Amino acid sequence: MGSRRAAFHTPPASGCAESPVVGVDACRTGWVAVALCARGRFAGADTADGLSELLGRMPEAAVVAVDMPLGLPTAERRAADGLAVALVAPHRSRVFSVPPREVWEAADYADANARCRRLTGRGMSRQSWGLAVKLREANACRDGGDHRLYEVHPEVSFAAVNEGRPVAWSKKSWNGQAVRRRLLADRGIVLPDDLGPAGRVPPDDVLDAAAAAWSARRIALGTARSLPDPPETAAGTGLPVAIWY
Repeated sequence: MGSRRAAFHTPPASGCAESPVVGVDACRTGWVAVALCARGRFAGADTADGLSELLGRMPEAAVVAVDMPLGLPTAERRAADGLAVALVAPHRSRVFSVPPREVWEAADYADANARCRRLTGRGMSRQSWGLAVKLREANACRDGGDHRLYEVHPEVSFAAVNEGRPVAWSKKSWNGQAVRRRLLADRGIVLPDDLGPAGRVPPDDVLDAAAAAWSARRIALGTARSLPDPPETAAGTGLPVAIWY
C-alpha cells in the first residue's frame, strides 16, 4: 500500500483517454477506490492508508465521489440524511444522521456521546464514532481545496440503479453482494475477479466504491441528483452539503 505503487492495479481500458471518475469507500485498512473510464467502464482499483495519499495518485480524476459525510452542521442535523433514509426505507439503519461538528471534535467516545446528547437530545453510537478519524480526514481534504470530492451514499446509489428500489438483502450477505454486482454490471460496470491489492478489501467495501463511482460519473456528466436539491451550504466554507446519486 506504499505510495510507490502504480496509481491503479488494473490499467485503464483502451479508448478511455478522457478523464476518469473515481468512487471511494472507507475500509478497515484505510480507503479503497474504483475508477471508471469516460465510457463508464471499470478502469482500475486501488487502496491506500490515507485518503490524501489516494487522491494524490489520481490527479487526472475529474470527480471523486466518497462515501463519507462532507460538510458538518453547526447545530441541527443535516437535511441530506433524512432524505436518504426515505429513499432506502424500510432499511433505515443503513443511513446514520450526522451529528454537529462539535461532536466530531471530541477527544473520545464518552465526550462525543455527551456532546451529542447536549446538542441533539440523542446519544451517539460507538459505530458512528468509529468513523471520526476518516470523517475528519475527508472533510480536511475537501475543505483544504480538493473540490473534486462529492459525498455519496452507496445504498442511495444502488437504489437509484435499481429504479428507485433499495436492495432488500444486506450488502454483507451472499445474495446482497450478488444483486449489487449484477446491478453494476447491468450499467456496464463489470468488476473483474482479480483486483490485485484491492482484492484484499472486503467485497462490500469494493461494491460500495463501485456504486460511488457510478454516481461520480453522473456528477461528471451533469445528470446526478442531490439530497436535498438544491444542496445546503456548509457554514464557514460555503461548500455544498448534499448526498449525490
